[in-house]
Parts: sequence; C-alpha cells; structure tokens
Amino acid sequence: MVGKKKIALILSGILIIAGLISCAKTTSSDKDEKTDGASKNLSEANEMYTIGINQLVQHDALDASREGFLEALKEKGFEEGKNLKIDYQNAQGDIAIAKTISDQFVTSKVDMIFAIATSSLQASYNATKDIPIVFTAVTDPIEAGVAESWKSSGTNVTGTSDMVSMEEQLNLLTTLVPNIKTLGVIYNSSEANSLAQVQELKKEADKKGIDIKEISVTTVNEINQNLNAAIGSIDALYAPTDNTVASAYDLVRNICVNKNIPILCGEEAGVSKGGLCSIGIDYFKLGKEAGYKAAEILNGTKPSDIEISTLSDMSVTINTDVAEKLNITIPENLNTKANKVTGGVK
Repeated sequence: MVGKKKIALILSGILIIAGLISCAKTTSSDKDEKTDGASKNLSEANEMYTIGINQLVQHDALDASREGFLEALKEKGFEEGKNLKIDYQNAQGDIAIAKTISDQFVTSKVDMIFAIATSSLQASYNATKDIPIVFTAVTDPIEAGVAESWKSSGTNVTGTSDMVSMEEQLNLLTTLVPNIKTLGVIYNSSEANSLAQVQELKKEADKKGIDIKEISVTTVNEINQNLNAAIGSIDALYAPTDNTVASAYDLVRNICVNKNIPILCGEEAGVSKGGLCSIGIDYFKLGKEAGYKAAEILNGTKPSDIEISTLSDMSVTINTDVAEKLNITIPENLNTKANKVTGGVK
C-alpha cells in the first residue's frame, strides 16, 4: 500500500509540473502573438519605417512637393537614415512604369506609399487596399476613384489636393488680356486630373463668354504638332496642372511666345519658363501638408480618419519679360501684390 501511495504522489507531481509548463508556454505564445500584432501597428512598432515614393515624372512642382513631404516628416521626428528609409522611384511619365513601381512596393511590404500626381496615385491604389497611401499634386481624388469624399476617403488613402479656383485663374488672365475670345487648353486626355480641370474651365469660361478650344495629347511627342495646328485660332493658352504638359514647358513656351500668344499656367513653375501668369499654390507647402498627414499615420491614425485637404493661400506670379514682349501692361493693383519672375523669352 505504501508503494502505491508513493507512486500516486509522484504521478500527481508530474501532472502538476506538466500543467505549469503548459501554462507558461500558453502565456509565452500569447505574448508572442501580441508582439506580432503590435509590430503591424505603425504607432507601436519600434523599427525602421519604409516609405515608397511613387512620383510620376520629374519637374519642379512635383520635386518641390516631395521635398516638402520629407521636411514635414523630419519635423515630426521621422528622419531618413535614423528611423526612416525612403525608396524613391520615378515613372518618367509612363503609367505602366508607375504600376510596376506600385507592385514592387507591395511586394517589398513598405509601410507607406507616397504617391505624387494622379496617375501614380491610381496605380498605387490599384496595387493595394491595405498599405496606407498618402498623395499630393492630385486635383480631384474623388474623380480619380480613390476616395468617397473629402472628409473621409473611406479607403486606405489621404493627402493634399492642388485644386485651385478656375474662376480666379480666368479673372487673372482677363485682367491682363481683356479681349480674349477663344482660349486654348492643352492637356493629356488620359489624365483624370486634367479632365477635371478642363470641365471646370469650360463652366467658368462660359460665364465670361469665352470659347474653349481643346488641344488634347496623350504623349509629349504630340504637343508640337497639335499645338501648332491650333495656335492660329486661339487668343491665349491655358496650361493646367498637367504632368505631360509640365514636362514640356519649354516647347509650349517656344510655340506660344513666338506667335505672341500669352500662357496662363496652372502653377508657378510654368511662368518661370515663359508663361505669362499664374495664380496658384506653393507645391513645397502642399507636400509638407501631406507629410504631416503621413506622420499622423505613422503614429497610428487611419488614413480614412484624416481629411483630404487643399491649400487656401494662393499667390499671383507674373513673368515681366513675357509681359513686356507681348506689350501687356500690368495694372498697378496687381503689380504691387504679384510675385515677379523673368526669363523664358529669347
């Protein structure tokens, strides 16, 4: 009997020890699962974050927006080389390349995608509905199909729009060039961003009794032929915030200025290269606002909880060399408040 009791006690002890080991393993497993979950939450993970930048094309405005984005992140404690890795890719104006870049970012599991320009944003959104996407230099994200509303995208997207009042742009042009009957607009017909601007232009031009002549292109190579074919039938040209046109400002300038046709530009960079005037936004500031939103996401906020915004402060820019060549007198009230640039006239 004594032997049996000893055996029973030994067996009981083994069972108790086994139970304790099992509990310890379960607790350890639970802890590991919680740790894994936290590592997927950008606000809790103590690691190097990777942001993939998908920029459609290289030109001054988009470059400035990228610089502003990185500056804002640095201000908020996310600095390249310390806790931030930047994978910058440029699609060179090719939508197919923008798609490839987006797919590569998804495959490499970046923590965030920063999309600069509409086509890059659409390519990024088509590639992932999970990775947070912040955008800038996009006119209408709803029209682009990536957001349900400005207040909340309802998706993995947020950012800053470069939308500018078309009424104010036309007011500026007609102040400098009062007798415009036909206004040409050159744009890439495959860019949703540009199509939205053209539709708005038509509405505002109709109010002023100005006819709109559309000059559509699909690549830079079509600009020379299509613009030259239309130049004799327009009094002025509107160059919207269109990436294809922006990458060929020098060509557009040469054709128009040589024919004494003033150019209203959707952004300041075009004025510096030979446009007459622009009323628009600072793309560095626009990118910076996007950077602040990116920092919020890295700190744990969902993109859909961050409102898509525009910049309210706009500035007038006038190229005084172009105005002089075209014999345009700048009214005193406009002359005192406008930013002056020169160049673009040969």
